[in-house]
Amino acid sequence: MAALLEHPFLLFLVTLVLLCAASRTGVAFRRWLRKPDSALDEDHFDLVLGATLTLLGLIIGFTFSMSMNRYDQRKDREEDEANAIGTEYLRLDVLPSKDARIARILMREYLQRRMIFYTTRDTELLGRCHAETSQLEAKLWIAVLPYAQAQPSGISALLLSGMNDVFNSQGYAEAIWKNRVPGPAWSLLIALAAFSNFLVSCRSQKNRAGVLLVLPVVLSISFFLIAEIDSPRSGIIRIHARNLESLTNVLSAEE
Repeated sequence: MAALLEHPFLLFLVTLVLLCAASRTGVAFRRWLRKPDSALDEDHFDLVLGATLTLLGLIIGFTFSMSMNRYDQRKDREEDEANAIGTEYLRLDVLPSKDARIARILMREYLQRRMIFYTTRDTELLGRCHAETSQLEAKLWIAVLPYAQAQPSGISALLLSGMNDVFNSQGYAEAIWKNRVPGPAWSLLIALAAFSNFLVSCRSQKNRAGVLLVLPVVLSISFFLIAEIDSPRSGIIRIHARNLESLTNVLSAEE
Protein backbone atom coordinates (compact mmCIF):
# COMPACT_ATOMS: atom_id res chain seq x y z
CA MET A 1 0.00 0.00 0.00
CA ALA A 2 2.85 2.40 0.81
CA ALA A 3 4.25 2.02 -2.72
CA LEU A 4 0.83 2.75 -4.25
CA LEU A 5 0.40 5.88 -2.16
CA GLU A 6 3.71 7.23 -3.46
CA HIS A 7 2.47 6.80 -7.06
CA PRO A 8 -1.07 8.21 -7.35
CA PHE A 9 -1.51 7.23 -11.02
CA LEU A 10 -0.61 3.63 -10.19
CA LEU A 11 -3.15 3.77 -7.35
CA PHE A 12 -5.74 4.95 -9.86
CA LEU A 13 -5.09 1.99 -12.17
CA VAL A 14 -5.06 -0.59 -9.38
CA THR A 15 -8.26 0.67 -7.78
CA LEU A 16 -10.00 0.91 -11.17
CA VAL A 17 -9.19 -2.73 -11.93
CA LEU A 18 -10.19 -3.81 -8.43
CA LEU A 19 -13.49 -1.95 -8.47
CA CYS A 20 -14.34 -3.20 -11.96
CA ALA A 21 -13.64 -6.75 -10.76
CA ALA A 22 -15.98 -6.15 -7.80
CA SER A 23 -18.67 -4.98 -10.21
CA ARG A 24 -18.28 -8.07 -12.40
CA THR A 25 -18.48 -10.25 -9.28
CA GLY A 26 -21.71 -8.50 -8.36
CA VAL A 27 -23.13 -9.24 -11.83
CA ALA A 28 -22.27 -12.92 -11.46
CA PHE A 29 -23.86 -12.99 -8.01
CA ARG A 30 -27.02 -11.36 -9.37
CA ARG A 31 -27.32 -14.05 -12.03
CA TRP A 32 -27.01 -16.72 -9.36
CA LEU A 33 -29.84 -15.06 -7.41
CA ARG A 34 -32.17 -15.57 -10.36
CA LYS A 35 -32.30 -19.30 -9.59
CA PRO A 36 -35.69 -20.52 -8.33
CA ASP A 37 -34.34 -21.46 -4.90
CA SER A 38 -32.74 -18.03 -4.39
CA ALA A 39 -34.50 -14.85 -3.36
CA LEU A 40 -33.52 -11.24 -2.79
CA ASP A 41 -35.41 -9.00 -0.40
CA GLU A 42 -35.20 -5.86 -2.52
CA ASP A 43 -36.48 -3.49 0.19
CA HIS A 44 -33.87 -4.57 2.72
CA PHE A 45 -31.22 -4.73 0.03
CA ASP A 46 -31.93 -1.14 -1.05
CA LEU A 47 -31.66 -0.05 2.58
CA VAL A 48 -28.25 -1.69 2.94
CA LEU A 49 -27.10 -0.31 -0.41
CA GLY A 50 -28.13 3.24 0.44
CA ALA A 51 -26.48 3.10 3.85
CA THR A 52 -23.26 1.68 2.36
CA LEU A 53 -23.03 4.33 -0.36
CA THR A 54 -23.76 7.09 2.16
CA LEU A 55 -21.04 5.79 4.46
CA LEU A 56 -18.62 5.56 1.53
CA GLY A 57 -19.35 9.15 0.53
CA LEU A 58 -18.81 10.39 4.09
CA ILE A 59 -15.50 8.55 4.47
CA ILE A 60 -14.25 9.85 1.10
CA GLY A 61 -15.23 13.37 2.17
CA PHE A 62 -13.44 13.05 5.51
CA THR A 63 -10.34 11.59 3.84
CA PHE A 64 -10.27 14.40 1.28
CA SER A 65 -10.64 16.97 4.06
CA MET A 66 -7.82 15.29 5.98
CA SER A 67 -5.48 15.42 2.99
CA MET A 68 -6.39 19.06 2.22
CA ASN A 69 -5.67 20.10 5.82
CA ARG A 70 -2.23 18.51 5.60
CA TYR A 71 -1.62 20.19 2.24
CA ASP A 72 -2.50 23.60 3.72
CA GLN A 73 -0.29 22.92 6.73
CA ARG A 74 2.66 22.12 4.46
CA LYS A 75 2.21 25.46 2.70
CA ASP A 76 1.96 27.28 6.03
CA ARG A 77 5.11 25.61 7.33
CA GLU A 78 7.02 26.62 4.22
CA GLU A 79 5.94 30.22 4.76
CA ASP A 80 6.87 30.09 8.45
CA GLU A 81 10.29 28.67 7.60
CA ALA A 82 10.98 31.40 5.06
CA ASN A 83 9.96 34.09 7.57
CA ALA A 84 12.16 32.58 10.30
CA ILE A 85 15.21 32.38 8.04
CA GLY A 86 14.71 35.88 6.65
CA THR A 87 14.26 37.41 10.11
CA GLU A 88 17.31 35.68 11.57
CA TYR A 89 19.40 36.67 8.54
CA LEU A 90 18.72 40.31 9.39
CA ARG A 91 19.49 39.77 13.07
CA LEU A 92 22.96 38.52 12.16
CA ASP A 93 23.92 42.20 11.76
CA VAL A 94 24.43 42.40 15.53
CA LEU A 95 27.47 40.10 15.25
CA PRO A 96 30.95 41.49 14.59
CA SER A 97 31.48 42.07 10.88
CA LYS A 98 33.69 39.02 10.34
CA ASP A 99 31.42 36.68 12.29
CA ALA A 100 28.35 38.15 10.59
CA ARG A 101 29.82 37.50 7.15
CA ILE A 102 30.56 33.86 8.00
CA ALA A 103 27.10 33.40 9.52
CA ARG A 104 25.41 34.87 6.44
CA ILE A 105 27.32 32.48 4.16
CA LEU A 106 26.23 29.57 6.32
CA MET A 107 22.64 30.81 6.34
CA ARG A 108 22.55 31.06 2.55
CA GLU A 109 23.89 27.51 2.28
CA TYR A 110 21.27 26.41 4.77
CA LEU A 111 18.59 28.07 2.67
CA GLN A 112 19.78 26.20 -0.42
CA ARG A 113 19.44 22.88 1.43
CA ARG A 114 15.92 23.78 2.49
CA MET A 115 15.05 24.55 -1.12
CA ILE A 116 16.28 21.09 -2.09
CA PHE A 117 14.04 19.56 0.57
CA TYR A 118 10.97 21.15 -1.01
CA THR A 119 11.83 20.53 -4.66
CA THR A 120 13.70 17.24 -5.05
CA ARG A 121 12.19 13.81 -5.74
CA ASP A 122 15.55 12.06 -5.51
CA THR A 123 15.62 10.07 -2.24
CA GLU A 124 19.42 9.80 -2.31
CA LEU A 125 19.82 13.55 -2.73
CA LEU A 126 17.24 14.09 0.01
CA GLY A 127 19.25 11.90 2.39
CA ARG A 128 22.42 13.91 1.73
CA CYS A 129 20.43 17.10 2.16
CA HIS A 130 19.25 16.02 5.62
CA ALA A 131 22.82 15.27 6.71
CA GLU A 132 24.15 18.58 5.36
CA THR A 133 21.26 20.48 6.97
CA SER A 134 22.11 19.03 10.38
CA GLN A 135 25.77 20.00 9.93
CA LEU A 136 24.87 23.54 8.92
CA GLU A 137 22.57 23.90 11.91
CA ALA A 138 25.44 22.98 14.21
CA LYS A 139 27.74 25.48 12.48
CA LEU A 140 25.13 28.25 12.66
CA TRP A 141 24.62 27.69 16.35
CA ILE A 142 28.36 27.79 16.97
CA ALA A 143 28.55 31.01 14.92
CA VAL A 144 26.16 32.91 17.20
CA LEU A 145 26.70 31.24 20.58
CA PRO A 146 30.13 32.79 21.47
CA TYR A 147 28.80 36.32 20.91
CA ALA A 148 25.73 35.64 23.07
CA GLN A 149 27.90 34.19 25.84
CA ALA A 150 30.39 37.06 25.70
CA GLN A 151 27.74 39.78 25.69
CA PRO A 152 24.59 38.50 27.39
CA SER A 153 21.80 40.94 26.73
CA GLY A 154 18.31 41.19 25.28
CA ILE A 155 19.75 41.47 21.79
CA SER A 156 21.82 38.32 22.26
CA ALA A 157 18.78 36.48 23.58
CA LEU A 158 16.81 37.64 20.54
CA LEU A 159 19.57 36.38 18.25
CA LEU A 160 19.58 32.94 19.87
CA SER A 161 15.79 32.83 19.93
CA GLY A 162 15.68 33.60 16.21
CA MET A 163 18.14 30.85 15.43
CA ASN A 164 16.08 28.47 17.51
CA ASP A 165 13.00 29.48 15.49
CA VAL A 166 14.86 28.62 12.29
CA PHE A 167 15.67 25.14 13.56
CA ASN A 168 12.17 24.59 14.96
CA SER A 169 10.49 25.64 11.74
CA GLN A 170 12.62 23.13 9.84
CA GLY A 171 11.58 20.36 12.22
CA TYR A 172 7.91 21.29 12.05
CA ALA A 173 8.01 21.36 8.25
CA GLU A 174 9.58 17.94 7.96
CA ALA A 175 7.15 16.52 10.53
CA ILE A 176 4.08 17.67 8.60
CA TRP A 177 5.52 16.27 5.36
CA LYS A 178 5.59 12.86 7.03
CA ASN A 179 2.04 13.26 8.32
CA ARG A 180 -0.04 11.39 5.72
CA VAL A 181 -3.37 9.61 5.57
CA PRO A 182 -2.58 6.24 7.23
CA GLY A 183 -2.19 3.17 5.02
CA PRO A 184 -4.78 1.12 6.99
CA ALA A 185 -7.33 3.89 6.44
CA TRP A 186 -6.68 3.66 2.69
CA SER A 187 -7.10 -0.13 2.79
CA LEU A 188 -10.45 0.12 4.57
CA LEU A 189 -11.62 2.87 2.22
CA ILE A 190 -10.78 0.83 -0.90
CA ALA A 191 -12.38 -2.29 0.62
CA LEU A 192 -15.58 -0.34 1.32
CA ALA A 193 -15.54 1.02 -2.25
CA ALA A 194 -15.18 -2.50 -3.66
CA PHE A 195 -18.07 -3.74 -1.51
CA SER A 196 -20.21 -0.81 -2.66
CA ASN A 197 -19.53 -1.62 -6.31
CA PHE A 198 -20.44 -5.23 -5.61
CA LEU A 199 -23.79 -4.20 -4.09
CA VAL A 200 -24.59 -1.76 -6.91
CA SER A 201 -23.99 -4.48 -9.51
CA CYS A 202 -26.14 -6.91 -7.56
CA ARG A 203 -29.01 -4.41 -7.55
CA SER A 204 -28.69 -3.42 -11.21
CA GLN A 205 -31.49 -4.92 -13.31
CA LYS A 206 -29.59 -4.87 -16.59
CA ASN A 207 -26.04 -5.89 -17.37
CA ARG A 208 -24.84 -2.71 -19.04
CA ALA A 209 -21.07 -2.51 -18.91
CA GLY A 210 -21.04 1.26 -19.52
CA VAL A 211 -23.33 1.97 -16.58
CA LEU A 212 -21.50 -0.37 -14.22
CA LEU A 213 -18.21 1.29 -15.17
CA VAL A 214 -19.29 4.76 -14.01
CA LEU A 215 -18.95 4.19 -10.26
CA PRO A 216 -15.52 2.48 -10.44
CA VAL A 217 -14.17 5.30 -12.61
CA VAL A 218 -15.58 8.05 -10.37
CA LEU A 219 -14.26 6.40 -7.20
CA SER A 220 -10.84 5.74 -8.74
CA ILE A 221 -10.55 9.38 -9.80
CA SER A 222 -11.50 10.44 -6.26
CA PHE A 223 -8.80 8.21 -4.78
CA PHE A 224 -6.32 9.54 -7.32
CA LEU A 225 -7.09 13.14 -6.33
CA ILE A 226 -6.79 12.42 -2.61
CA ALA A 227 -3.48 10.60 -3.13
CA GLU A 228 -2.16 13.45 -5.28
CA ILE A 229 -2.89 16.02 -2.58
CA ASP A 230 -1.58 13.75 0.17
CA SER A 231 1.71 12.88 -1.63
CA PRO A 232 4.06 15.87 -1.25
CA ARG A 233 6.88 14.48 -3.42
CA SER A 234 5.02 12.69 -6.21
CA GLY A 235 2.34 13.50 -8.71
CA ILE A 236 1.45 16.84 -10.23
CA ILE A 237 -0.10 18.57 -7.18
CA ARG A 238 2.92 19.63 -5.16
CA ILE A 239 4.03 22.28 -2.69
CA HIS A 240 5.93 25.08 -4.43
CA ALA A 241 8.46 26.78 -2.14
CA ARG A 242 7.60 30.26 -3.42
CA ASN A 243 8.48 32.04 -0.18
CA LEU A 244 11.85 30.32 0.13
CA GLU A 245 12.50 30.97 -3.56
CA SER A 246 11.74 34.68 -3.15
CA LEU A 247 13.99 34.82 -0.12
CA THR A 248 16.76 33.10 -2.07
CA ASN A 249 16.51 35.70 -4.82
CA VAL A 250 16.66 38.55 -2.29
CA LEU A 251 19.68 37.16 -0.46
CA SER A 252 21.46 36.34 -3.73
CA ALA A 253 21.08 39.96 -4.80
CA GLU A 254 22.86 41.06 -1.61
CA GLU A 255 25.98 38.95 -2.25
